[in-house]
This record gives sequence, C-alpha cells and structure tokens, in this order.
Amino acid sequence: MSEKLYKTVEITDLKDMLNKTKEMYSNKTAYKIRNKEGKYTIFSHKEVREMVDALGTALIDMGLKDKRIAIIGENRYEWEIAYLSIVCGTGIVVPLDKSLPENELESLIERSEIEAIFYSDKYEESLTKIKYSENNKLKHLISMDKLQNTNGIYSQKELINKGKNLIEKGNKSFVDAKIDNEKMSIMLFTSGTTSNSKVVALSHKNIVSNLMDIGSILDVTSEDTLLSVLPIHHVFECTVGFLFSLYKGATTVFCDGIRHIVENLKEYQVTVMASVPVIYERIFGIIRKQIEKQGKLDEVLEKEEQFRNSSIEERKKVFSEIHNMLGGKIKLLISGAASLDPKIEEKYRLLGINLVQGYGLTETSPVIAIGTNKEHRIGSVGKTVPSVEAKIIDANNEGVGELVVKGPNIAIGYYNDPKATKEVFNEKWFYTGDLAKIDEDGYIFIKGRKKSVIVLKNGKNIFPEEMENLVNKIEGVKESFIFGKQQSDDKDNIKINVKIVYDKEIIKNVYKVETEEEIYKAISGKIKEVNAQMPKYKAIRGMIITEEPLIKTTTNKIKRQANLDAINKLRN
Repeated sequence: MSEKLYKTVEITDLKDMLNKTKEMYSNKTAYKIRNKEGKYTIFSHKEVREMVDALGTALIDMGLKDKRIAIIGENRYEWEIAYLSIVCGTGIVVPLDKSLPENELESLIERSEIEAIFYSDKYEESLTKIKYSENNKLKHLISMDKLQNTNGIYSQKELINKGKNLIEKGNKSFVDAKIDNEKMSIMLFTSGTTSNSKVVALSHKNIVSNLMDIGSILDVTSEDTLLSVLPIHHVFECTVGFLFSLYKGATTVFCDGIRHIVENLKEYQVTVMASVPVIYERIFGIIRKQIEKQGKLDEVLEKEEQFRNSSIEERKKVFSEIHNMLGGKIKLLISGAASLDPKIEEKYRLLGINLVQGYGLTETSPVIAIGTNKEHRIGSVGKTVPSVEAKIIDANNEGVGELVVKGPNIAIGYYNDPKATKEVFNEKWFYTGDLAKIDEDGYIFIKGRKKSVIVLKNGKNIFPEEMENLVNKIEGVKESFIFGKQQSDDKDNIKINVKIVYDKEIIKNVYKVETEEEIYKAISGKIKEVNAQMPKYKAIRGMIITEEPLIKTTTNKIKRQANLDAINKLRN
C-alpha cells in the first residue's frame, strides 16, 4: 500500500464533497471555457455548486426523483453539472459512450430503463426517434445546447434558471436530499457490444473512497489546472479528471481534440493531466521532432545520461526549454487504461517530466494502484492506494498470477447479473482478470489480461501486450496485435502471429518501398530483428499487414476478441 502523503477532506458521498469544499474553494476557478470568439468564460467553484443545486431541484420538480437519467456528449462543463445534479439527490446517473451508434444507444437506453437524458446537439435526431419507441421508458430529452425549452425538449440552461427560482421560493427537495452512500447511484456499461456489456453498479462510497485515496498520495491542489482529454463517460476520466478536480478545488479545462493537446497544454498552462499511453507517445513524438529540427538531439541525449541520477526537479531545470514546449507548468502526468511502454515512461522522467502509471478498472471506481512522487518504479503501476489491498493468486514459478483486490472502492456488483457478479466478486475480493506480479516492495507489474494469454504446447505463457510493445517500436508501425494461430496438422501447436497496422508515408520514406509486397518484406525484416531479442519459443512466425486501424475501445484499448474474430473472418 502507498503511504499517505497529504491531508484530505473526509467525505461520505459526492454531495458531502460539494458541500464541504464549497467554502474552501468558493472563489477559485472551477472551469475555464474558451468560446468561438476566443474569449474565456470562467465559472467559480461556488457557481458550480449553485448550478448543481438548481438543476437538481428542477429535475425533482419534473418528477425524476429516484429515476435513471443518462448523459451523452463530448467533454464539457454542462455534462459535469448534469452528472452531479443527478447523483447528488435526484436519482441514478447513467453515463453513455458518445461514440455509440444509434442501435446500440437505443439498446442501452432500454436495458437501463432510462427516463430522461441530457445530450449534445448531434444526438437530437437519434434520441427523438428513440423516445417514441414503445420499448423504452424515455420521457424527457434535455439539451445541453439549447438556450430555452422548444418542441417538447428541455433546455439545461432554462432548467437551471427554473431551479434557482424554486430554491428562492423555499424548495429544498434537492438541497436537503439524503444520500445512501452504499446504494447503487451510478450505472456504467463495460466496453463491448450491447449484448455482452455488463452494467457495473457503483455507489457514492466507492467513488469518494477513491477520491480520498488519490488525494492522499498525489500532489494536486486548488492551484492546479487539469486538462480533460479522455471520454468523460469512462470512469478513469470521470473520477481522476472531473470529480477529483472539484474535490481538490482545481481548475478544469477541456481539450479541443487529440491534434490540439500540445497547444492546449501551452494555452491553459496545464499542470496535471490523466490520459492514455497513445497520447503520451504522440506528445513525445512532437517533442522529439522539435528537438531534431533544432539540431539539439545529441545534446539532449548526452544531458539525459549526465543527469540520470538527479531529481525530477533538477532535470526539470536542465530541460526547461522542453518543458516550455508543453507550457512550462507540467507537474504531473498520469497514464492509465492501457499498458505504457517502460521506455517512453523512462524518457519522460529523464527529461524531468513527472509521468506516472496508474491502474484500475470500472469495477474499482477505478484506481487500484498509482505511482507517486515518493513511490515510483519504471514499468510498475505503483503500489495500491491506501485503502486497497492486493494479492496474487495461482502464481506460476515466476510469481505471475491473477491480481485480486479488496477495498471500499470495489463495486456493488453487476446490475441484474448475479452469475457474472459471483464469478469475480468473491468474499470481498475482486478478481481483476489481469495477470500481474508484486515485487518484494509492493510494486505491481501488470503482465496482461488472463483471457488474452497465449499458452504454448511447451506450457510457456506469452503475454501479447509485452510483445506488442516491442513490435510498436518498429519505425512505421502504428499499432500491432499479437495472437496465437493453431497449426492445421496439430491443434495443440500454436504459433505466434502478428497483425500490423502501418503508416504508408513513413514506410515509404524510411524503407524506400512502394508496393505492398515490398512493404511486407521490409516489415518482415524488422520482425526478424524483434525475434532476435526474444527466446525462440516467443518468435513471431506469421504476419498480416494493413492500413486499417485495430478495433479499440474509446480509451484506445485493443478489443482482443473483436480483432481475433475479424482475423478469423478473413481467413474463412
């Protein structure tokens, strides 16, 4: 377990969090929003809490007390206000993936028995159609964009004004609402098709225990600015970005899109960001190109070695020019939701950029472990947060086994699915399905998903994620997918294969090749070099190349079964 480093405000639920921090951060900036004219709108923490109370009051007045209310849309402050107004005294919040096609959106609305939904403009046509279906309970559409109620559609802004008037007239239905912090208040769908996605039931207790844990080990204060990048419906962004920022009285700013991350880091003087490995790889690529353009690469590499044993703060001064490329204020970068290449992590840290790995799942609200300023080890996701215990079960002779955890952040279970709940929630321990190793100091090293491990005829285990990290380092390779292929003459004999997504322009420039046959040959030569770095049993024996991206979740996790199904479909 990580050692507590900072004092935190004790909270019992999210309503309690808003109330206890209201006076502490009253006039501090909660949101800084740039409009189309390039001007900024500022909302203080006090204003945010007043909007939440007003909107919650209006929702109860609409008859939505104890009902299920969904939200769908891009990351924006209105999304966050809607979430809090639902969960802090109205009903159960159901955040939905903004990338869902209409048929899947309709299915999830039916499954979760949603009666109202907050949405961005682009979903209006689909939701209007869905509302008139007899198969769901959807009654109210609430627009995050409209300035006033029109054609049976509510305006979130008008509801806030209405709620303020109701409160002024003495309506305290939301303000005085009591929270049962152990009851299901949040319904989250796991990634997957609508038919097999599970609904994770989370309580206030789950979420606030995680907020207090994170706050006790990460150096984040009301002076910080957090950039919201990942899809907000995802629990990683929701807890670590949105709710944690409000808990600590920090400022939230919203990213204009992946292509604009570096510009946004500079523009808003961002100090903290939680994101996924692919984003950090992209940022590192931009930094590297700039250094090369300036003709300073050799100088930087020499300095990295020279100051290898210095502190992060010392390196930050040495590489201040590089820090200025990112706005000069970066204090903490958190990587989660997928495996981060240890070499990328090390490169950031050598430059004095404090990049740490975190680990968790939807079912754990989400943070299980995270690296800190005091407790950090390259390649590790850190130690468990203070309230969480972890152990390894069914370990092999290398100490690798399934990671199981327990703590107040563990979900209630899967809604309406006792069978699935029983499989992974066992006597207060949650079976993560991830294979890991815990070293003698308590640092956790994730090896891969239990279900994705490839077991060879000789009994050796192959962790696809580790091998993909090696393949992805090949110049011109965008991403890769390692899988096992059964031999037609011997079903037990599995050979390692890889599907590679390549960047045609880079491949042409680097390898001076044009045709697909030449590209295949060039990449194949590089795969032989990768094979030379590994034991023979791990060698890649077959390869597919394509320009089509792999099938992934909204946080860029590879959907292994979906990609395998696509490969098998091509073969058949």
